[in-house]
Amino acid sequence: MSSSSSRAQEQDRDETPIERLDRNIIELLNELRVAATGIQIMFAFLLVAPFNTGFKHVSQFGRIDYFITLICVALAAVLLMAPSIHHRILFRQGEKKFLVWMANRLAIAAMAFLTVGFTGILVLLADVVLGGPAPVIMGLLSAAVITGL
Repeated sequence: MSSSSSRAQEQDRDETPIERLDRNIIELLNELRVAATGIQIMFAFLLVAPFNTGFKHVSQFGRIDYFITLICVALAAVLLMAPSIHHRILFRQGEKKFLVWMANRLAIAAMAFLTVGFTGILVLLADVVLGGPAPVIMGLLSAAVITGL
């Protein structure tokens, strides 16, 4: 959808600019709630993985991949929590336009880190399960598909 057609749809709505901002922030926070659940599950998996007895057999490459993945998922989680925190701080201060703008950018940044995190998990699994060239192939394919989506 082009930006001009999305602007036309926005103008077709019978809402004030404040009502539009209210709707935008509610929609964004709902989207973030869905993403946050997935990140919590990923983060929990990553936090318990090193304490699994099989983790001691992971290669040095796998350990580095794991740590980078853990950091990326943690950053994605923090970035997805930030809009809610900003909302609480800026509540009733007339900053909703800024809040929607900032929350959108934080969510996009979170998704970029999440892309790296998902890719890292898949690379780690390919390395442990298959070895050889599988991690490279999995990394390239998953990064391309996730980025494309």
